[in-house]
Amino acid sequence: MLFGLLGLFLALTKSCWCAPQQTCHPGDQFLGRCSNTLTEEKPTCTELHLSYCHDVGYSRTIFPNILGHRTRIEAESGAEYLLLSVIHGLLKGECSPDMRLVGCSVLASPCQDDKMIKPCRSTCEALRRDCSHTLEAVDMAWPYFLDCDRFFASDQEGCFDPLAALKAKQELSRPSLSAEEPSTIIQFTYSSNTQMYGLLKRTAAKCSHISQVYSIGRSTEGRDLLVIEFSNNPGQHEMVEPEVKLIGNMHGNEVLGRQLLIYLVQYLCSEYTLGNQRVQALINNTRIHILASMNPDGYELAAAEGHLMNGWTNGRTNAQNIDLNRNFPDLTSVFYRNRRSRHYRTDHIPIPDAYWFGKVAPETFAVMKWTRSLPFVQSASLHGGELVVSYPFDFSRHPHEEKMFSPTQDERVFKQLARTYADAHATMSNNDTDRCGANFYRTRGIINGALWYSFAGGMSDFNYLHTNCLEITVELGCDKFPSEAELYPEWKRNKEALLSFLESVHRGIKGVVKDVDGNGIKGATISVRGIRKDVTTAESGDYWRLLSPGTHILTATAKGYSRVSKRVHLPNNMNKAGRVDFALKKVPLEPDIDDHLFPITDTWDRFDPYNQFGRDGEPDVAEGGIERQEKPWWWSYFSQSGIAPPNWLLRNV
Repeated sequence: MLFGLLGLFLALTKSCWCAPQQTCHPGDQFLGRCSNTLTEEKPTCTELHLSYCHDVGYSRTIFPNILGHRTRIEAESGAEYLLLSVIHGLLKGECSPDMRLVGCSVLASPCQDDKMIKPCRSTCEALRRDCSHTLEAVDMAWPYFLDCDRFFASDQEGCFDPLAALKAKQELSRPSLSAEEPSTIIQFTYSSNTQMYGLLKRTAAKCSHISQVYSIGRSTEGRDLLVIEFSNNPGQHEMVEPEVKLIGNMHGNEVLGRQLLIYLVQYLCSEYTLGNQRVQALINNTRIHILASMNPDGYELAAAEGHLMNGWTNGRTNAQNIDLNRNFPDLTSVFYRNRRSRHYRTDHIPIPDAYWFGKVAPETFAVMKWTRSLPFVQSASLHGGELVVSYPFDFSRHPHEEKMFSPTQDERVFKQLARTYADAHATMSNNDTDRCGANFYRTRGIINGALWYSFAGGMSDFNYLHTNCLEITVELGCDKFPSEAELYPEWKRNKEALLSFLESVHRGIKGVVKDVDGNGIKGATISVRGIRKDVTTAESGDYWRLLSPGTHILTATAKGYSRVSKRVHLPNNMNKAGRVDFALKKVPLEPDIDDHLFPITDTWDRFDPYNQFGRDGEPDVAEGGIERQEKPWWWSYFSQSGIAPPNWLLRNV
């Protein structure tokens, strides 16, 4: 069906995508600016009988119309009328009701006292601002007959709003929202990948002062992994402002998290604009990144069967049949193996060489690179199939124990993060038994991941052991693919939990590590006595450390600088992070034996196959016009190590 519509559209574009070439433009002809007017008949109001414009909110129109169509039959057989139906099919419902109604206001404007009332230019401009991204997603130009300057009028000219009836209908059919959100209207329906991309781009355009979209990579089948960011200074990291990320749809058939994040995006944009002080404070003081779908290929497969037919496994993996939540480097095993060594660090563990010789999904690689590129403080990954929040470690400290309590050094902080979400959720922390088999009602909706079930290569463990970021996994409910009727109730259950989790990043301590001249020190280490998990400073020397209430001894260190310690007390009722800065003096750099016994080197730059094979720009061309052969991704490893590569690798060069 779509290909048929696309074919019709292409045929139309050849003949009518540009305005008809006439000696007198129809709009000028109607306004009496042409000397060769084709008719001397006085235009009169007539009944509106265009079937595609049955719900425009008025019943009488006038011909000739703005485009020069002299009769209803001429308008119905015109390219513009046909193009409206093509747009509806191509956009799959996204923006099409609005675009259709505005298009109808041009084809058949309302008539009163035998005079045409033209549609408002402001409505057209708002439509173009909101919907041009949706057309771009299907490689369509903006329709010429929706030229806001040519066919629309200003408010001062007595225009009418062609979307007034649609807005009134939405207001009446809107679910009963609480008094806190009187003006935020969300359509609680499922979104295709195309609709999701269009909505994210439109939201970023609508709230360009606080948001932007960017891609972190592409899926196996080439779909964008599109992130939307909210900040009062989008695109920039601000000193001591924490960064938090939310990820949905890691498993393609677990779709509720994806939809909740799409609704959250709309909510944040709308409420900030409407003056919601809580949302404004959150965005003004936090940099929020939202990846609604980490696995758009899997979602496409799951959505093809829909809610009733979709099983528990269909669409779970990516297009390579890889479970993305088992595809991250297994740093937990490295941690268990070396945790008793006094010299071996148990944080910022480098990625083992062997990992790159396995099958690394492009989605996994993109998220790993994204996580490394920004100083994230905390994160949540939204899943489905249970009603619980789990936290690291997800891999058991005994490899043969499937269910074994395996805490991190930040057990208290992780429990606090999990409790924040579960307690703010409408039902997750209830101690009733009417929940997915009643597995977690005794723990009030939270659990250590390995105590639930153990698995290696998870994203949460990777975040904790490789970066500063603390990530929890939120299982949103028993049904992985709920019906559309459940989407609004689920939004009500989770909205407060999502906001509370975002706000919870403002806990613990934050600050800047500088030298005595006031310059920030990148890569300085902040350690907490009794917690063998350090955080490092960002590019400008700022840092964040989530901590539970109590008294803590903090120490800041950096190579070539002195060590400084401070005692801090965090009260139980503290609702924002305490500020603790450090000033380090330069000292002579002495060799450290630990650097030789336990070298810490990151293999990321040596093993980067996706950047090498997916590089942008023109191919590297040698003399004579022959494309230069690129070295394989493993070449640098063997060249630097001095080890000869095996013959089976050389045969593939």
